Amino acid sequence: MKLNLYQKTAITTVLATIVLIFVGGLVRASGAGLGCPDWPQCFGMWIPPTNAADLPAQYDASLFNPLHTWLEYVNRLVGVLIGFLISLTFLFSFKYRKKDPVVTVASGAAFVMVLFQAWLGGQVVRSGLSGGMITIHMIVAMIILATLLYASFRATREKVNIQLSKKHQKTLILIAIVLFALTMIQMIIGTQVRESVDFAKNALDLPRSEWIDTVGSLYPIHRSFSWMVVVPAGLLLFYNNKFKVPSVLNRLGWATAGLILLQVVVGVSLEWFNMPGVSQILHLVGVAVLICAEMLYILLLRFSNKRVSA
Repeated sequence: MKLNLYQKTAITTVLATIVLIFVGGLVRASGAGLGCPDWPQCFGMWIPPTNAADLPAQYDASLFNPLHTWLEYVNRLVGVLIGFLISLTFLFSFKYRKKDPVVTVASGAAFVMVLFQAWLGGQVVRSGLSGGMITIHMIVAMIILATLLYASFRATREKVNIQLSKKHQKTLILIAIVLFALTMIQMIIGTQVRESVDFAKNALDLPRSEWIDTVGSLYPIHRSFSWMVVVPAGLLLFYNNKFKVPSVLNRLGWATAGLILLQVVVGVSLEWFNMPGVSQILHLVGVAVLICAEMLYILLLRFSNKRVSA
C-alpha cells in the first residue's frame, strides 16, 4: 500500500505516541517522575549532569538520582519529538484542506492538544506529581492518540475495501462503541487506582506489599468492572463469527480480545506479585494499544467503502 507524505507522517506519529506512553510508564513505574525537579529545564540545565558534583549550587545534591533524572529527561525528549511530528502532521494535512477538511481539523486539534499537554506536563512537575494532574495528563494523552489515529485512518480510507451488510455493520458498530466506552471508563478508574498506589509509595513510603491495601474500595470496583469490558468483547467475537466478517475485521476482533485478556492477566499479576514495575508498564502500554485496536475496528466499519444490502 503506497502512502503519501501526510499518511506516512501521521502513522509514524501514532506509533511514536505509543512509544511516549511506554516511556512515561517506565518513568512512573521507576518513581522517576520528579527526576527533573523543574521544567522545562532539568536542574536548571538544558542537558542534565550525570553526577551530583556537576549540579548548580542552588540544588540539593541529595535529591539527585542519575537514573531517575535521565529517565525523565529522555521522557521529555521523546515528548519534544512527538510535538515536532505532530507539527509536521498538521502542516502536511493542508494537502487535505479542500479534499477532506476533517483531516486538517483533526490534525490541528492534535497539534493544539499537544501544546496543552506540554504545558500540563510542566504543571504536573510543579505540583509535585499531584494525583489529579497525572490523571488529566493520561486522559489527554489518550485523546491525542485517538485523534491522530482518526486523522490517519480518514486520510487512508479510500484504501479500505470491506463488504458488509448495513444491518450487520450497525450491530457491530454498536457493540464496538460500547466496548470502547467501557474501556475508557475502566482506564480512568485504573488511573485513579494508580494515583492511590503512587500516594502509598511516595507520600506514605510503604513497602510494595502494602500499596494495594491503601486503595480502598476503588480497586475492587476496578477489578470487577473488567467483566464489563470482557462481555462486549465476547459478543464482538461471537457476531464476527456469526456474520462471517472479512478477515481483517476478524483478526482485529481476536487481537482486541487478546489484548483485553492480557490486561486482565497483567492486572492479576499486579495484585498477586506486589505491583512489579514490568507489569505496571505493560498495563499502561497495553491499554493504549487496546484503545487503538478498538478504535481501528470502529473506523474500519464506519469507513467501509463497499457494502452489500442485507
